[in-house]
Amino acid sequence: MSSVQIQCTRCKTIFRDRAGRLQDGYSRQCPCCEVVLFFADDAQHPFIKRAMRSARQVRKELREAEAVRLAAPQEERVAPRSRSSVGRGRVQGRTE
Repeated sequence: MSSVQIQCTRCKTIFRDRAGRLQDGYSRQCPCCEVVLFFADDAQHPFIKRAMRSARQVRKELREAEAVRLAAPQEERVAPRSRSSVGRGRVQGRTE
């Protein structure tokens, strides 16, 4: 999906979190050593900088993909059908 790898500043464990959450002011607890990591745009630690940079890149790619999807012509889009409506069309040759 849209997740980013984060390396703990204390125990060096690598874990994942969603890129949408990883913004300035977000904090997350390491699942291994339970230290609280604070994410800020002006962070000095290289692990935090790397995670923030990766999250920005992933969010940018998601926005671009969404823009391309929305710019696609309407004819190419097919409305999704529910499972219950599949196969419920009229039978050929049947009269009422």
